[in-house]
Amino acid sequence: MVIYEVNAAVDEDVAPAYEAWLHGHIRQMLAFDGFVRASVFTPDSGAPGRRHFTVHYHVSDRTHLDDYLRRHAAAMRADGINRFGDRFATDRRILSEIAAFE
Repeated sequence: MVIYEVNAAVDEDVAPAYEAWLHGHIRQMLAFDGFVRASVFTPDSGAPGRRHFTVHYHVSDRTHLDDYLRRHAAAMRADGINRFGDRFATDRRILSEIAAFE
């Protein structure tokens, strides 16, 4: 399992529209091969005047994530940029599972 993490800092005045868009965006992401589920979090801290969202996409393996990054990521990212311009910023990281405990 791989976690594809996306962190977004969104201007407060567009945050409600961004959050509504984000839910549809996540549903589109889950249609890609290997994307199993997603969780949305709001961190306890962040820059004033902005709302922060963290999304963890659970991807079955690195091969599926690499395929998404190569073939689909640019278009998916462009959709948010076209809608919200410079009113948000994102950063991403990939977390590879090395152990799991229940």
